[in-house]
Amino acid sequence: MRLDTTYTVNTPEGIALELSPAGPVVRTLAWLVDLSIRAGVSLLIIILLAFMGSLGIGLAMILIFLLEWFYPVWFELRSQGQTPGKRLLNIYVAQLDASPISPAASVVRNLLRVVDFLPFFYGFGLASCLLTKRFQRLGDLAANTVVLHKSLPVLSHREFSASPEPANVALALPEQQALILFAQRQSTLTAERQQELAILTESLVTHKTDPAAHLRNIASWLIGKHE
Repeated sequence: MRLDTTYTVNTPEGIALELSPAGPVVRTLAWLVDLSIRAGVSLLIIILLAFMGSLGIGLAMILIFLLEWFYPVWFELRSQGQTPGKRLLNIYVAQLDASPISPAASVVRNLLRVVDFLPFFYGFGLASCLLTKRFQRLGDLAANTVVLHKSLPVLSHREFSASPEPANVALALPEQQALILFAQRQSTLTAERQQELAILTESLVTHKTDPAAHLRNIASWLIGKHE
């Protein structure tokens, strides 16, 4: 059972997504994993360039500087908000509304790590996490971002009738969650309302005679994929 608080975001389709911010402990563990990776790569760079003498050491310092500052930005923008450490701990960084993190937000939140680190070992960052209900450090507050648990609702194929079928486009985590919640609510929506909501997904249901059924098929496939 998580002790982290949750909050709800309403999608344009009228579906409520319940999001679970990641607390300081799991974020610290992810940071330690990433720190270990950066330390290992930095050591390798020094070893490989040491034979060049002072020039090699200078180049190594430049590369280590770039690694330290742009390692998280690179992974957050290319891996759906997850550095290797976050992926291992099954968390990810996103905008406050759960949309994918923007390049500007990623740069801002990571440049402000130097402030979060003060006065010693992320003192300000830890205090900010403990004082904000969504566990946001100062960089997150400035960039309007939040670190979330990457988990999908636990749901069995038996809870709705569908034949698993993959989507024809890549789906972000919030989109996957919305589809599964849509399938969960099958019994609470009229057939007409289901079709209205399904049509709003546009490209997902193009040329489908039964858009709602097709979305339930995708949701069923997603459940099987993540179980």
